[in-house]
Amino acid sequence: MYVLLVGLNHRTAPVEIREKLAINGAVMDSAYKYLKHMEDIEGAVILATCNRTEVYATARDIEKGMEALNKFVLKFSNFDPEELGKYLYRPNCYDAIMHLFRVASGLDSMILGESQIIAQVKEAYKEAIAAGASDGVLNALFQEAISVGKRVRTETDIDKHPISVSSAAVELARSQLGNLKDRSVVVVGAGEMSELTTRYLMQYGLSSVIVSNRSYEKAAAMAELFSGRAVGFDMLTAELNRADIVISCTSASHYVLSTENCGNILKSRHGQRIIMIDIAVPRDIDPALKTIEGVQIYDIDDLQNVIDENYLERKKASRQAENIIAEELEKFNEWLASLYVVPVISALKIKGETIKNRELTKVFNRLDASDYERKVISSMANHIINQLLHDPIVNLKEMACSNQGHLYAEVSKKLFDLQLEMGESDIGDVKTRHQG
Repeated sequence: MYVLLVGLNHRTAPVEIREKLAINGAVMDSAYKYLKHMEDIEGAVILATCNRTEVYATARDIEKGMEALNKFVLKFSNFDPEELGKYLYRPNCYDAIMHLFRVASGLDSMILGESQIIAQVKEAYKEAIAAGASDGVLNALFQEAISVGKRVRTETDIDKHPISVSSAAVELARSQLGNLKDRSVVVVGAGEMSELTTRYLMQYGLSSVIVSNRSYEKAAAMAELFSGRAVGFDMLTAELNRADIVISCTSASHYVLSTENCGNILKSRHGQRIIMIDIAVPRDIDPALKTIEGVQIYDIDDLQNVIDENYLERKKASRQAENIIAEELEKFNEWLASLYVVPVISALKIKGETIKNRELTKVFNRLDASDYERKVISSMANHIINQLLHDPIVNLKEMACSNQGHLYAEVSKKLFDLQLEMGESDIGDVKTRHQG
């Protein structure tokens, strides 16, 4: 049984190309129905996110399996046939498994180490199970990938250092003030960046937030999302008297918070600390305000320094993650090797035995041989077959766990014209494998 993969992602295709192979909703149901009726595909799992569409499948024949997957892609996309090779990747069996392990670990994401992908891998696996499309090999593969992803996040700090502007802004506030619980936070602006930043704030125990925007309706709508309170721009400066944190991101072309409109209020705090984080370009907060006692202002460049430092930390953690993946990949392939090498070796022995018995029957029908002579001839035939098959079998066993093991097995199958009979019993008990 061979693991196959065909897919594209943000590295290989721009969004206008990725859109051509977007599989979700009702399309997902149709896709699984189609895959389940393909003779050369044993099982399938579709991993579809905004940054990737990947189809993992198992097949008994590599070439026929890949032909089937190409046919599937052409049916469920707007691709021209010549586009397949331009944007799609089709790694070999070994690299397909490693790719999924890296995906689940956040190493193949647009944002290195992002955590959301492991939940998406879990959901993709659950959907395949619900559709009755997965099989024993893919069950084991996805369970292992999820386990690897969890181990990477437990044993490394790959997702501990924020590398987006919104998360870096919140991390900066947290590093300055410690626990954010019960802090008073004012978010200026009600756009996508402001909403994302507020979501990060809520993760650290913030109970509510004050939202201010030029459009009061937009401020109210965003405040409602987070059980917060909305204020109009005319009341914004009054809120600064009690605020611990201000995060501003508007599209204004001028300072929203300046010495003219809020300087006196900030001075009236008598040095009480306030963290003001400006993630807008052009800037929202007048840098002159930092001359007031207790006022700390950070802009997008300050955040970029945090992001750069954190990215280096994630890169360091990613090297640890690669070591974990290599270790788990070796273990998984030791198990998987038996699925394609052991049946080939068994079929090779059966074929040798069949040929030997057929030829011995022919010889004994022509000769009037004694029992002793029959034993001698049979013994000679056994030695010939055993010696002939010895090297191929030894080499297959040695290559089983290499990244070319599945190819050697496939070549041997075709070279000797072997007929493999594999059922679920050959796949083995997945639970036993994971518990063992």
